[in-house]
Amino acid sequence: QVQLWESGGGLVQPGGSLRLSCAASGSTLDYYPIVWFRQAPGKEREGISCISAGDSSTYYRPAVKGRFTISRDSAKNTVYLQMNSLQLGDTGVYYCATDPSSRLCSWSPTDLEVWGQGTLVTVSS
Repeated sequence: QVQLWESGGGLVQPGGSLRLSCAASGSTLDYYPIVWFRQAPGKEREGISCISAGDSSTYYRPAVKGRFTISRDSAKNTVYLQMNSLQLGDTGVYYCATDPSSRLCSWSPTDLEVWGQGTLVTVSS
């Protein structure tokens, strides 16, 4: 069974950048779609970016498109989320997740069986 864990969160000023990592054990991430979610204080968890299995097609929600980039490093068995031009509204706990039974992306949290523990991103001046 694949297990995921995130790292790379922290405190950053508006306009700054962070790179989050989603590392895996127990299986090869190439076989799984990986979705990044975030949960802002007092709000529901929302999917923001996804990379599919196989051809690694990438998808972004409008709120992050053009600022965030998702990528996969097969040699390191890790998926990254490069976040640039960070805004106050990007503050939250960021999670990576996957549905081991699918190769396609899904924005629905209930479709995703495996989750990391989350990493906190705080954008503040």
